[in-house]
Amino acid sequence: MTYSDAIDIEASPEAVFAVVADLPAMGRLSPENTGGEWMGAASGPTLGAKFKGTNRRDSEKWTTTARVTRFEPPTSFVFEVTFGPFRVAHWGYEIQSTPHGCRVVETWKDRRNWLVRRPDKKKGFDRALFTRESIRTTLERLKTTCETSTSAG
Repeated sequence: MTYSDAIDIEASPEAVFAVVADLPAMGRLSPENTGGEWMGAASGPTLGAKFKGTNRRDSEKWTTTARVTRFEPPTSFVFEVTFGPFRVAHWGYEIQSTPHGCRVVETWKDRRNWLVRRPDKKKGFDRALFTRESIRTTLERLKTTCETSTSAG
């Protein structure tokens, strides 16, 4: 299961990349991720850096671990998410220059196996639909954050 969505933002790719790569502050953009912290010696995003993400949906709270698998400022930021030994998701942000700023493409790939997905369906929760809506919300909040920062600066 893979899904991508895109949005045009009137801000420089560098400014947008800085916001996207600030995973500890992702809670200001994401409806599910509430932020987190860099792990080990990492103090920010670099290739191979690990990040503990905190998440919340309704009354459920959980943490995951993310590892940066591609870090190419200001165009590409990709990370893999695990829960314990299990692969959960692949997330990526690709940023392309445009005449008026940039276009951001956010991509999600569900890496859970079908046995893990089944309880969601029994509970009436549709992860794919939720994530599609979440990505759209995240991109719109990213646009607002970056364009507000640009106009204020």
